[in-house]
Parts: sequence; structure tokens; C-alpha cells
Amino acid sequence: MKRRQRVMDALNFKETDRVPMDLGGMLSTSVSCFVYSSLRKELGLPEGYPMIYDEYQMLAIPEADVLDALDCDVVFVDRNYSNAFNVKNKFEYYDFNGRLPALVNDKSKYKVLDDGTIINGKAKMPPTSSVFESEHAGQIFDINNLHKRSLIEMEKELKSKVITNRKAEEIALLCRNARESTDRAIFLNSYELFLDFVVLGGIANGSMLCLLEPDYVKEAHGLITEYTVKTLEKLMPYVKENVDIVLTGNCDMGTQNSTMVAPDILNELLIKYFKYANDTVHKIAPNVKTFLHSCGAIYSIMDYIIDANFDILNPVQWSAGEQSYMDWKDKARNKITLWGGGVDSQHVLPFGKISDVEKQVEQVVTYMKQDGGYVFNNIHNITADIDPKKIIAMYKIAKHV
Repeated sequence: MKRRQRVMDALNFKETDRVPMDLGGMLSTSVSCFVYSSLRKELGLPEGYPMIYDEYQMLAIPEADVLDALDCDVVFVDRNYSNAFNVKNKFEYYDFNGRLPALVNDKSKYKVLDDGTIINGKAKMPPTSSVFESEHAGQIFDINNLHKRSLIEMEKELKSKVITNRKAEEIALLCRNARESTDRAIFLNSYELFLDFVVLGGIANGSMLCLLEPDYVKEAHGLITEYTVKTLEKLMPYVKENVDIVLTGNCDMGTQNSTMVAPDILNELLIKYFKYANDTVHKIAPNVKTFLHSCGAIYSIMDYIIDANFDILNPVQWSAGEQSYMDWKDKARNKITLWGGGVDSQHVLPFGKISDVEKQVEQVVTYMKQDGGYVFNNIHNITADIDPKKIIAMYKIAKHV
């Protein structure tokens, strides 16, 4: 079975020859650049510097030979590049103060302090860290005051960000080149496309706004949705023949134990707005599937997510909350595809033996793949501390379950 067909059949709840697998189809299904070179070596591939395409999480672009070796079925297209073909000409060498020989978009943005800490804008990566970090994740955190942006200024900014015809044509060319370069499914996850509700100030500020200023939240989310839809209406006609999956939502709504605010409030003030974007994609491109990334214990809002016409939910963090992967699958069965959740990334993957990883992957995939509607991936990214032998083992087992 061809890779793209395998993915699309799974997304349409059909039987496949094996479970489809992803590594790096979007930013939250990728692998740390600190382990990427070791993974290439363990796979017996030529040495090479990781190309970093998320400079805060320090994530590597999985190249075609890595995807071939692991037998993965998905590639991405972003605003400026894709891993369906060689894009190294868009990168330059930087060694992160001797810690990591790598390729980056723009090395001039990095500054090294005397203690070895690397600065990137307002974020920093101390010598002991493998990601860039900033206070409160760069989000507003003031429990005594609410941050409310002017809706007039917000609309002005949103209007300026609506995709231009020229940019739409550039992305369309990337998508067409990707389609012609690979038999893998094409996942378009450009930042222009998804609903970005972080504009309300982040997790803490946004949660307080939902409780204390619901009318403001409705107005703000209405504006964000309106202009996101305008971009989708411009772009989707250009790309609809050459993409299979589109990221329309990227909004963490769960903590380790529960949703960030009550499920009904989340639905009324946030989730319902996603439906406009998803319906726009489905109307223009009926065969293209819509994708939501939302971390945490969000089992209680899965029905709302389905009602918003998402086709795919990621990262399937069943290790958060009280429900098992079987509970997640049973609720999603024949309604929405689960993309991820292949192994407990907080406990088993980092701390278990290879045999523990293999055992859990076999158990999870055996159940998740029932009735289609499942794509294998770790829960979120593969972090810097993971033994590449475990990475190879989990893909090998998933393939043969």
C-alpha cells in the first residue's frame, strides 16, 4: 500500500495493511536536534547536521532518509520549506557555542553570554538546557491584573496578516513540489492557517479572561476566526489538490489533570470558533482533513472537538488525566482520528527499558488501530534525553503490530 493511501484510508476509518506512522509531520510530532544525529548514526545513515526548524523547542527536520529508515508516512509543508525534498540551501551552519553542530535559518540572532548561555530574542538556553526558555513561557502572568488588548488594534494586526496572493502562490508551489517528490501524505501546517488564541495573553491570562471577561473573549475570538477564515478562503483553492491534512487549530486546553477551565466554558468561548475554519476547509477542499493540536487532559472535551468538525486530534495525551488509551479510543472510534499517544512519553519512554517501550507500543497500537482512525506517533516530541535505540524500537514494533 502506498504511504499516502495508507494515511488517508486510516483517516477515513478504513482498514490498512499496517498502522500509518509519523515523525515530524508537524512541530509537535518531531524529534529533538540533540538526539537527531545519534538517531541517524543508529540507523546506519550518513552523518549530517540537524536542520533546526523550531528554534525554541530545538526540533530537527526529519529528512527523507530517516523517514525511509523508520518507514514513516507523512511529510510537512510549512511557510517556507518542506521535508519532502532537500532544503539545506535555506540553512547556515551554527554550533551553539560548541554544544551542537547544526544548521539554522539565521545564526545572527543568537548571542552567547560569558557563562555559555545562548540568547535568542527574549528566550535563553543555559548550558544545561536542550531548549530555549523564557519566564512563564513568554506569556503574560499577573494574577492581580488582566491583560486585554485593544480590539481595534487586534483587528488592525489581524487584517495585516491575511495571506497575500503572492504568498499563497509560494506555498502552493511548495505543496506541488512536495506532491511530486514523495508518495507520503502532505501535511500543511503553516502558521498563517491555524487559529492562534494565544493572542489573549497565554494560559494564565486567557483562562482568567474566560471566567471574568467572557464577552471580551467572544469578540476577540470572533475577530481571530474571521481573519483566519479569510486566509483559508484565499489559500485553500491554491493548495487543495496537493495537500492532505491542514493544521487549523493549535491551542493547548488541558493540564496534567483536567481542562484549564470548565469544559462547557471552553466550548462556548473557544472550541465553537474552530468550526468556522474547519467548515471553510471542508467546503473548499472536501478531501482535506483538519487537524487540532491540544495538549493535556482533554478527554472531557473530545465530543466538543468532534462537533467542531476536526478530523484529527493530537497528541492524544492519555497519560494526563484519569482515562486510559482505551477510553480515548472508544470515545473517538469512527468519529475522529487519534494521531499520537503511541507510548507514555512522561514515564515509559524516558525511564523504561527498551523492552518496556516495545511492550507498551504493542499494547497501545493493537487497540488504537481498531476500525482505523489512528496514526502512530509519540505523545508530543521526542526529547533530547531519549536513547535513539528506543526511538527505532517503537517504530519497528508499531509497524509490525
